Amino acid sequence: MVFSRFFRMMSHDMAIDLGTANTVVYLRGRGVVLNEPSVVAVETINGVKRVKAVGDDAKLMMGKTPGSIEAIRPLRDGVIADIDVAEQMISHFIRKVHGQRRFMRWPQIVICVPSGSTSVERRAIRDAASNAGASQVFLIEEPMAAAIGADMPVTEPIGSMVVDIGGGTTEVAVLSLRGLAYSTSVRVGGDKMDEAIVSYVRRNHNLLIGEATAERIKQEVGVAKPPLDGIGLTIHIKGRDLVNGVPKEIQINQGQIAEALSEPVGTIVE
Repeated sequence: MVFSRFFRMMSHDMAIDLGTANTVVYLRGRGVVLNEPSVVAVETINGVKRVKAVGDDAKLMMGKTPGSIEAIRPLRDGVIADIDVAEQMISHFIRKVHGQRRFMRWPQIVICVPSGSTSVERRAIRDAASNAGASQVFLIEEPMAAAIGADMPVTEPIGSMVVDIGGGTTEVAVLSLRGLAYSTSVRVGGDKMDEAIVSYVRRNHNLLIGEATAERIKQEVGVAKPPLDGIGLTIHIKGRDLVNGVPKEIQINQGQIAEALSEPVGTIVE
């Protein structure tokens, strides 16, 4: 396996994928043990910020909390927007996983970072993991991690292209000889696709749907290219009728969603 020596060294340890939408934690030998929203609920009293909840708990608090509590996404458009909150979020997730398993020693941790992240952001991520108890911290750029996960020949003298579509950004990279020969990113990802679906359904069906429904549509019938018959798979969705305000159910198909996603997909392709 690619980098097998490196991962044998990590056999009792963990890897973390910091995403704009979700953070995923993987434990060697157990697989993914945590997949939670990259959200932190912060309470501000007399100018002092205090973390109230992180991940699933923080997302549940969104829209149901007093004005003093704010739900913050510390990563935005694929980069760290709030270093302090990001550090606390990383520490929380590491400590949460620690509580699920008895470690023979303090773990070593591999963390995926955006290829465009700054040295300051990378140092903050490294410090957060160290402060949470990591014995060693290794950073790996997201396109490289994606390529290794797909078992691409990144150690060979040939070019391999990766298109990694995340929640906030899409990273495109060409890899060869264990390094990035070229990389770029566009601020279009799954979130923009969800927004495009919400807008399409509203514009064409006078139906208001939420982010969760848009994400389900994307996952179940989302396609970049229209099906040959122009329709493809069809699903039922529910929302609120914008004309009379009552609940309403409609059918939507892959052909329609291909049209809805044409702009964000076109941006990625270009």
